[in-house]
Amino acid sequence: QVQLVESGGGLVQAGGSLRLSCTASGRGFSIFSFNTMAWYRQAPGKERELVAGGTTTYADSVKGRFTISRDNAKKTVYLQMSNLKPEDTGVYYCNIGVPPRIGWGQGTQVTVSS
Repeated sequence: QVQLVESGGGLVQAGGSLRLSCTASGRGFSIFSFNTMAWYRQAPGKERELVAGGTTTYADSVKGRFTISRDNAKKTVYLQMSNLKPEDTGVYYCNIGVPPRIGWGQGTQVTVSS
């Protein structure tokens, strides 16, 4: 079974940047190379939502500020986040597919202070 491990979160001031990483491992991690990868987030008190998927799908709230990319050789997908806003605060998760196809990892916390 494939596992996804997210990292790179932290505390940043509004206007700052972060790059999140998500690395696949375990049995079946080869499916990473052949499937859409996506980033989701869950803000406090809100449902989990899609942030970015594939190469061109972005939530309206992050268009022009976030970029998803991947390195198949490293089995890693990235989320470059720029011009961060307090409303970007939440736990960020990666998954295979839109909608998500496997269970959730532990996520990585992003906190943006105003």
